[in-house]
Amino acid sequence: MKDSLPRKEQANANTQDNQSELFDVVDEQDSVLRQAPRGEVHRLGLRHRAVHLFVINTGGYLYLQKRSRFKDTSPGCWNTSAAGHLDAGETYVDAMVREAREEIGITVDKTMLHPILYLPACEELGMEFVWVYRISHEGPFKLLPKEVEAGGWFEPAVIDRWIKESPGDFTVSFGYLWERVRDGLICNHNHIRQ
Repeated sequence: MKDSLPRKEQANANTQDNQSELFDVVDEQDSVLRQAPRGEVHRLGLRHRAVHLFVINTGGYLYLQKRSRFKDTSPGCWNTSAAGHLDAGETYVDAMVREAREEIGITVDKTMLHPILYLPACEELGMEFVWVYRISHEGPFKLLPKEVEAGGWFEPAVIDRWIKESPGDFTVSFGYLWERVRDGLICNHNHIRQ
């Protein structure tokens, strides 16, 4: 792990993401105002919605993904197990089920998802209102190359050191989320195993 400074969420000119994909633009209370294309939402910093998933196995390891170098923001950075935007009109839970299937190739029933945190839109989250979920899963995973370059299982202590030594290896949103969910993830995992 190399020394690096946190990267600002930056646009990628070589993205393969569909810039005309429609998102719900929301107000300060997460109520839908209108729909707008992905490219416009990101370019103008409009509030919108996203989901993040932490996959934890029976050994207490977390599965993280390395974003594809073709993503429109934070290309090549490490992130939660699966993450993504809500399509216009989509619910948070439905988006999480879809993203788990699309990015890491697992079928997740809604009842498998454990909501752990809801956060309001802020700069560190790319102006996204975010629901964070957790599931227990052992893999294997089938990565979608246009979304995910690589993935791996990591002990929480390893993630802690890695973020401290090389925060720029991670998306800004991952660092923000990790600070808020880390202890709860470990505590909930240990409770479930007992």
